Amino acid sequence: MRPGAPGREPARSGPAQPRPDARSVDRRSRNLFLASLVVVLGLTGAAVFLLGGSGTAGPSGPPGAQAAVGLIVGVDSEGLDKVTGFDLRTTDQGTLDFVLGTLDNGAVFPPGHLVEHQATGQAVRVWYRTEDGVRVAVRLEDAL
Repeated sequence: MRPGAPGREPARSGPAQPRPDARSVDRRSRNLFLASLVVVLGLTGAAVFLLGGSGTAGPSGPPGAQAAVGLIVGVDSEGLDKVTGFDLRTTDQGTLDFVLGTLDNGAVFPPGHLVEHQATGQAVRVWYRTEDGVRVAVRLEDAL
């Protein structure tokens, strides 16, 4: 047959198109999914930023308290719910001994959690007051 004869299609030029796969997703659906994912991540980030915070005290801490940050190197306790004191190793003040006072955030950071920090080596921020030469912890936080 001659080119242009009836019953024959002209040859197509250009790149070959892949065959559609039953498991593939069309371009429109994929783009819609990606756009939705970006929106959800953006809204989540905005919510964290606006509502954010870790529920910890600001840099000033509890009134009349000082702060120390370091690693727990010892915990004095008769069980997880009966912690009486602990030792904190700081980078600039050496090892400090604390007795446990009434914590203003004991439900958020229970004293027994100090044992986990000791085992994992995660730093802790301790807010304390000095009473009769004794450091009394009044707030415990994860040091981030």
